Amino acid sequence: MADYKLKVTTGDMRHAGTMDRVYVILFGTEGQSERTRLDNVGFDFKTGMTGTYTVKSSLPLGKLLLVKVEKDPFLVFPEDEWYCAKIEVMTPEGEDTVFPCYRWISRGEMVELRGGKAMKVFEEEHVLMIEHRQRELNLNKSLYQWAITDDKLPHNSHYQDLSELPAELRISASKSDEILSKKKNHVSLAGSNKEWKDIKDMEKIFGSKKTAMLEYVSEHWKDDDFYGFQFLNATNPNVIKRCSELPPNFPVTEEMVKPFLISGSSLKMEMEKGNIFLCDQKIMDGIPTRVKDGNPLHVTSGFCLFYMKPDRKLIPLAIQLYQNPSDQNPIFLPSDLETDWLLAKLFFKSAHVLEYQVVHHLLNTHFLAEVFALATHRCFPVIHPLYKLLIPHFRYTLHINTVARKNLLGPHGTLSVGSFEDEGLKELMRRGLSELTYSALCLPENIAARGLESIPNFYYRDDGLKLWNFIKSFVRSIVEHYYPSDSDVCKDTELQEWVEETCTHGFLGNKLSGFPACFSTVQEVVKFITMVIFTVSAQHAAVNNGQFDYHAWTPNGTLLMRTPPPTTKGQSSMKTILEALPNVGDTAKFAALAWVLSSKYTDMVPLGTYPEELFDEVVPKQRIKEFKAELSYFTEENVARNSQLEVPYPYLNPAQIENSVSI
Repeated sequence: MADYKLKVTTGDMRHAGTMDRVYVILFGTEGQSERTRLDNVGFDFKTGMTGTYTVKSSLPLGKLLLVKVEKDPFLVFPEDEWYCAKIEVMTPEGEDTVFPCYRWISRGEMVELRGGKAMKVFEEEHVLMIEHRQRELNLNKSLYQWAITDDKLPHNSHYQDLSELPAELRISASKSDEILSKKKNHVSLAGSNKEWKDIKDMEKIFGSKKTAMLEYVSEHWKDDDFYGFQFLNATNPNVIKRCSELPPNFPVTEEMVKPFLISGSSLKMEMEKGNIFLCDQKIMDGIPTRVKDGNPLHVTSGFCLFYMKPDRKLIPLAIQLYQNPSDQNPIFLPSDLETDWLLAKLFFKSAHVLEYQVVHHLLNTHFLAEVFALATHRCFPVIHPLYKLLIPHFRYTLHINTVARKNLLGPHGTLSVGSFEDEGLKELMRRGLSELTYSALCLPENIAARGLESIPNFYYRDDGLKLWNFIKSFVRSIVEHYYPSDSDVCKDTELQEWVEETCTHGFLGNKLSGFPACFSTVQEVVKFITMVIFTVSAQHAAVNNGQFDYHAWTPNGTLLMRTPPPTTKGQSSMKTILEALPNVGDTAKFAALAWVLSSKYTDMVPLGTYPEELFDEVVPKQRIKEFKAELSYFTEENVARNSQLEVPYPYLNPAQIENSVSI
């Protein structure tokens, strides 16, 4: 008789425990044990508890391969899901193996757990494990299916409702309660159709939720240097680029801008020095808007020219609100009537916020994260080293995206009550995807392509490049440990299928985009996985976490403007601006959305934290510790730097970056 000692750990989240009966079968190279109920005196499988049990076998099982876990009902209680964290087995020979689980197990469900070191497909030798691996992948492909809702957008999960999601994909009960609580904010004002009578009245919607940054925004939103600062360090640092030649349809003249340049200089000279920058909103051109209160809304699609002054402050120099110049589409300047210039900045910023939310936030982080997550679930078994590396970065992503498609993009979603209806939002995303390149998602190449390597006070770039390098170093150490040669990459069929699925379903096989459909070298794998982890963690934080700070104050950037943009100069007033801004109800809705999306939740998992012990080997465990330590040091640097800044940039502080797209 051989005794196997089991330590069974239940997760510590709410409702993780179970009253149901739990059975196990151990499989080894020499046979299998009897189906054994895990039962001690008193209550088993309580939340956060580790129980010790014994499984007896008539003969030694050899090297342990699998633990099969099954949960059956206890008496007539309703469904009682159990979150099994891990099972640790000590053999009679003294060999200790951890079998990670970290998932919910439903009644009547059988789950097979693998332990030991990570294994690539061509390393499998035992027929039982080869069959198990294929069986697992077949099951995953049935559980995680691609759905094509639009043939010009990334494909998504086939799950249409939260009730269809497997339990391990759903957000925790605690986070669900917190989100629901936050959504109740501003409800009293959300239905109001009243217009604002005074800008200062907008402060009423914030109550006790006002942040220090929000107060700064409400005081400085009119300032040109703060306006320019935001194109580098607010929620959308992704569109501005160095300008060496004006577009032919943006006829800014030397005479127009000379008063705002350094004495004795010219626009041509400042371009040659690298001090002129451009934001072009051509992507917005011609997209139909929705009708509100019987009138069509308006979204601009023009240009904003920026100037880096000798004092290292970036200011807007000229704004044209549409692509084609005409008498009804004048170029606005800082010397115009104050409210004319302010209106021009408001309309340009509104289009900027729309593009940011739809393209740079939803498409380029949320929906690409879903592609990466689905491909990972479908193509890698849990024992694969890249599954272990990647899966923590997709926590809650499928849940939050299922909600987003309905509550943000649906016919009555929050974004659809902005300037575009759901079809307009999709068209904007289609354009965004058609222009997206692999290089644009790789931050060092992105910064270089936009000519922003040396522009001062660009904290998104400075912090982002540090994080990119930390992530790349970490990824390289893991990948090179498991793939010592390029030939290992080439013969890993699961890895090749994974990148092929991401290219096909995420980037629609667009060869011109530069996204790889296969890997030939270790360094190609390192770069791609670095991009994936950076996108779903740091990049998402950069475009998500400052929403309430920068956009809860509606005059600083809103999803709709109620009146047409100005076509002539000298006709505006503060009354004109108040008439253009959203009404009280829409202001409250947009602020409430920003509050929910920007808030921190108690079950947040920061970048570099891997609470689930998926790796068994010493090398990856050690690199995870080192990665976490590097990020901790950077957090201290970030806090120290921000303490010296008038306008801090905390959004890429590692302690504030979620490990995944989870909100």
